[in-house]
Amino acid sequence: MSEDSLFHADNVLCDLTVTSKKHLFQEMATNLLTILDFKNADIAPRDIVNAALERERLGSTGVGSGVALPHARIDGIDRVYVVFARLETPLDYEAIDDRPVDLVALLLAPTDAGGAHLRALAKVSRKLRRADTRQRLRSAPNAQSLFTLLTEERTATAA
Repeated sequence: MSEDSLFHADNVLCDLTVTSKKHLFQEMATNLLTILDFKNADIAPRDIVNAALERERLGSTGVGSGVALPHARIDGIDRVYVVFARLETPLDYEAIDDRPVDLVALLLAPTDAGGAHLRALAKVSRKLRRADTRQRLRSAPNAQSLFTLLTEERTATAA
C-alpha cells in the first residue's frame, strides 16, 4: 500500500450486514486488523470500536445523503488508515439529515496526526459529497468496483 493512498482494496467491504453502529465499527475494525500489520502494535478491535463510539458521543459523524465518516485517533499506528463499507441495508445512524446511512468510511489516525487526520477526512469527504460518486458506489457490483471508484481521480467539469 502506498503512503499517499488512503484506500486499500482489502479494506473495502461490499454489502456488509450490520445491525448497529457498534456492530458496524466491530466489523470494520476486525477487517482492518486482519488485513494490515500495525508493526506489533497492541491494538484490538475493541480499542477501535471504543474510540469510534467515543467520537460518536460528541456528535454523529453521519454527514447526510446516506454517508457517515466516523473517525478516531488510535495509539500505536503510524499513519491514517481507512476502511470503507457499503452496507447491505441502510443503518439508522442519527445522521444530520435523519436519513439512514449506507456508505461508511472509517478513518483511523495516530494520536499525534492532527494535520494528516484532517487532510484525510477532507479528502474522503470531498469524494463522497458528490452525488454522482455516491450513486456509482451504490450501484457498483462488487468490492473491486467500489475500490476502483474510490481511488479514481475525477476532475470537476462545469455544467
